[in-house]
Amino acid sequence: MKLEFYYDIVCPFAYIASTKIQALADEAGVEVIYRPILLGGVLKGVGAPVIPMDVMNGAKLRLTALDAYRQAELAGLSIDYPKDHPIRTVNAMRTLTAVAPEHRPALTAALYEAYWVAGQDVADLEVLQEIAGPFGVNAREAAMNPTVRQGLFDATAQAVSAGVFGVPTVAVDGTLFWGADRLHLVRRALGLSPIPEVPHVGSRKLVFFHDFSSPYSYLASTQVERLAASSGAQLEYVPMLLGALFKAIGTPMVPLFSFSEARQAYQRRDLYDWASWWEVPFTFPRTFPLRTVTALRVAIQEPKTTSHLYHAAWAEDRDIGDVDVLRAVLLETGFDAHRLLAGAKDPLIKEALRNNTTRAEGAGVCGAPTFQVDSQALYWGQDRVDMVGRALGGWDPRRG
Repeated sequence: MKLEFYYDIVCPFAYIASTKIQALADEAGVEVIYRPILLGGVLKGVGAPVIPMDVMNGAKLRLTALDAYRQAELAGLSIDYPKDHPIRTVNAMRTLTAVAPEHRPALTAALYEAYWVAGQDVADLEVLQEIAGPFGVNAREAAMNPTVRQGLFDATAQAVSAGVFGVPTVAVDGTLFWGADRLHLVRRALGLSPIPEVPHVGSRKLVFFHDFSSPYSYLASTQVERLAASSGAQLEYVPMLLGALFKAIGTPMVPLFSFSEARQAYQRRDLYDWASWWEVPFTFPRTFPLRTVTALRVAIQEPKTTSHLYHAAWAEDRDIGDVDVLRAVLLETGFDAHRLLAGAKDPLIKEALRNNTTRAEGAGVCGAPTFQVDSQALYWGQDRVDMVGRALGGWDPRRG
């Protein structure tokens, strides 16, 4: 079995993943092949912004930074964004390319420590040499060596050809997993048993911002009631118009369509991976992007319709934007379709949906699904269910 780790020192999530990958490999009895690459080169190669932060709206930028701090905290790490982040790491990555393979893991750890803990300027060749010297590599020579330069360029190009569009990316026999938050899927791909889920019991309020148009909201909807029940939390569904939120905060109306071809392909597979993980049915609908305004107004009137409408759209590939299909789904699941569809035209219900969307924007929501614990801390994405469970059980991340 082949396990490869693609990374760049500039990424905090790659730092978090780097502290876990060797233990996974040891447990599985395989070797990790460290693949230093240039994140900027990858992003340029797939047609994405070279500095992603420059094109993020404020809400997404804040939640992404918070997520890095929270993931690090759960991993027992401390990170601190350097004042000049992102610092240019091309010479650091050339040094990692030049170092002997047996020393690459240790030098990788030292460079991550320097960048994300000590706040050192790894673009400074004197600083870089001080870090790299003990591992038998001359950073100054590596920075200028044409063979090393070409080696890093070729490694980055190979990564793009393999489908890599960001870091960290872990490949298991060629199957890619992107993000420090996908290591549980790497575990499974390596044939390892999942780590048992720890129950988190508390007494809190859980707000679930969602839109039926989002496949990840569907996946979250299959877990949110279990999550609330297991922790004794009070659950509030807040249907919102995701398109209106995106317009207000400056996000593409259908983010999936703005991604590179490689990332679009990965995201679609990722949805099926998560559906398999949660053991729920999933089908990407033929009518995507979905029209959900009427369905959302129905859910405002009767929250118990939520799971049935999600199932119809994302498990059965039924177009809930078609009022006749929506009516049929409501009747089949035992609801008063006539009353709910008539209510969807009520100006008060229309206003309630607009108010929910405004509420989401005011809270700092940048996408769906988003969880809010005790009307304070936000957690964006269905892949943050474990964090939400911890927060409901009393975990109070240092950065809220």
